[in-house]
Amino acid sequence: MDDDRLIRRVAGGDDAALRELLFRHGPWLAARLRALMPAADVEDVLQETFLAVWRGAGGYRAQGAGGGWLWGIARRQAALLLRRRGPSTAALTESEAACGEGSGDPAEIAQWQADIEAAVRSLGSAEGPERELFRLLYEEDRPVAEVARLLGVPAGTVKSRAHRLRQLLRAGLGDHSGRGEDHE
Repeated sequence: MDDDRLIRRVAGGDDAALRELLFRHGPWLAARLRALMPAADVEDVLQETFLAVWRGAGGYRAQGAGGGWLWGIARRQAALLLRRRGPSTAALTESEAACGEGSGDPAEIAQWQADIEAAVRSLGSAEGPERELFRLLYEEDRPVAEVARLLGVPAGTVKSRAHRLRQLLRAGLGDHSGRGEDHE
């Protein structure tokens, strides 16, 4: 049975279909999540992911691979977990990842975190349009289509504003990212 049919069965209350989705997709979702967050949190995020699948299966639209839909839910659940822990935990995890795994130098991590916070502040007031876009796309990890709907603009406008936002952040960081210009 394909994923789309399983998800439709989950929407109808079939818990065996949910178990089958977990059996099929749980291992690779866990592997991808381990690359983003501490391994101790992966099980919690997976549990929340499949709970969200159970609750939201009725809204699933077969427009692509079911696995992509599941990964989107898992990413949002991971973001929610990190957000509940507060900005310092999430920022430290992001800073450690940006500095490279195993760098472990607390001074370097703290400096990177301060640089990121300064770059975000350079976007303007917390109520301004740039900060709102940053919050929706990068802190809440919402898809472009959802951000477009929330802001009442076309998805292409969100993408172009996000490109400009990344340029502003790079300028705020002094392009410490080591990467060149975005070419999306």
